[in-house]
Amino acid sequence: METNDPELTSWEISKGEVRMGKKLKIARFNFQVREKRLFALTILFMSAFYCLLSVVVYADEIRSRAAIVMEASTGRILYGKNPDLRLLPASTTKLMTAMVALDRADPNDTVVISEKAARCSPVKARFRVGERVTVETLLNAVLIKSANDAAYALAEGVAGSEERFVELMNEKVLALGMSDTKFVNATGLPMEGQYITVYDLARMLRHALRYPLIKEIVSTKASRISTEEGREIFVKNSNKLLWSDDSVLGGKTGYTRAAKHCFVCASEQGGETVITAILGATTKAQLWKESEHLIKKGFSIVGGKEEPVLYFTRADYKSSIQPAAYRTKFRDK
Repeated sequence: METNDPELTSWEISKGEVRMGKKLKIARFNFQVREKRLFALTILFMSAFYCLLSVVVYADEIRSRAAIVMEASTGRILYGKNPDLRLLPASTTKLMTAMVALDRADPNDTVVISEKAARCSPVKARFRVGERVTVETLLNAVLIKSANDAAYALAEGVAGSEERFVELMNEKVLALGMSDTKFVNATGLPMEGQYITVYDLARMLRHALRYPLIKEIVSTKASRISTEEGREIFVKNSNKLLWSDDSVLGGKTGYTRAAKHCFVCASEQGGETVITAILGATTKAQLWKESEHLIKKGFSIVGGKEEPVLYFTRADYKSSIQPAAYRTKFRDK
């Protein structure tokens, strides 16, 4: 430190140097703090941007309102978009119809087609009033063609009425721990108060595949069924992937104008089985494209090539038919 003041002693000069040194250190420390804060804010901004970008990417990847991929052996979620969003189940309902029917009746039992059953529409196997049909035949019509007349006939034949049968369905729902599912009919046709989530839908198929007859039927591409009077009916599976993907073990489709396109299926590769479920696809083309994509993603995650993904889109929850029983954090589209 230099000075022209003759009155300033060397001790005072030394103190001045010390004070100056402290000021320099403080200034340097403040600069480092500001630098670190700026770096932290940059990282925070980049992380937020990355998360937002990831959500946008996933939202663009799957446009259906809800989707899931589940590891069948463990029930672990590999991929999920809005897994707890309650939506209309459409004809995926018929998986529960089939399970309850087999819980209460023998496949060889006979059911007489009632007038109410014969009138069911729009999708039907066209059974006639008074025809006698086995439970197994009705199950083929229900799970292959998704026939509403067959589902209604099963409900009447097993429980005496559809109302009583629905009570059995919801008892089964509780037994399986499907906390975000409620059925009000055996067909899946739109009715107030009926809902399911993709998580529960995947779990429903996972359990249904433990029934050997259900597992066999859902893998059948087409079949000729017949009434006990000998009249034959041709039924073709509505699951398009049975023709295009050898890994697909089977599943169940669904569609109503309100529910849009729905689908749940199981696929197997290299000894591993994944279950994929979609609710609320806008078009059939979208349904099949996204289902194929989810199957590939599921096996990729199981094989360790990708990480599991779970996300939520607030816009879909805002327009859901009913709020879910439990909530997790949301991310906007």
